[in-house]
Amino acid sequence: MYKLIAIDIDDTLINDHMEVTEATSRALQEATDKGVVVTLATGRMYASAQAIARQTGLNVPIITYQGALIKNLLDEKVLYERFVPINAARKLLEYCKEHNLHVQLYVNDRLHALEENEKLIAYANASKIPYIIDQDFDALIEEPTYKMLIIDEPERLDEIAPILRDLLGSEVHITKSKPQYLEIMHREGTKGDALTFLAKHYNCHLSEVIAIGDSWNDHEMIEAAGLGVAMGNAVDSLKEIADYVTLTNNEEGVKHVIDKFILQKAE
Repeated sequence: MYKLIAIDIDDTLINDHMEVTEATSRALQEATDKGVVVTLATGRMYASAQAIARQTGLNVPIITYQGALIKNLLDEKVLYERFVPINAARKLLEYCKEHNLHVQLYVNDRLHALEENEKLIAYANASKIPYIIDQDFDALIEEPTYKMLIIDEPERLDEIAPILRDLLGSEVHITKSKPQYLEIMHREGTKGDALTFLAKHYNCHLSEVIAIGDSWNDHEMIEAAGLGVAMGNAVDSLKEIADYVTLTNNEEGVKHVIDKFILQKAE
């Protein structure tokens, strides 16, 4: 019944030890052996996501930057990309400067920041990617960027999110991937948009698609998929719109979904 399955990485595919378990990897392989396309859908940069994808043995296009970039693992061909509109990017940078907010840019799949601080170091360590300190953000902002990321206390981000939506308008999509990460992309740079594109790419209907996630940035793909699955550790708002709630990321929730809906193994 299902031909395509899209899986978030952090707190979904990987456990709290940042690992894809052997049992989950076997389940992914069994799904692909049955002809199901298994892909990843993450807010991470391609440079970060592809390393995890290669660990799983997947050799497909992967959804990165929340959906702003779909890129093949094998030949690195770009299938879909959306950049933050330049006027919105300029306004956002100015707002961040005025309000002393830590903001990151992603240009040519490289992470740029104005200064080195604890927020940047922690993010780079978690993503296992290098970063570039660039004092001339006014010039850099003119380059195409897949997303802009603000890192701060969750409560502060909750306060500024509606302000930024009014400031930047309908050209952008604003979401959270983690409580302390506020992410800004093109309005068509969501996981839902990217998943819809991939379904057409593989000539399958969205009713034949499974999406699995845990956070706010997974809302659009959970709603788009024929079977939207929230992890047991997902935020409540995602569980409320999901068709099914699986086990947590530390209980191999992704494997459980594949066993139940793809391999149809008895529980």
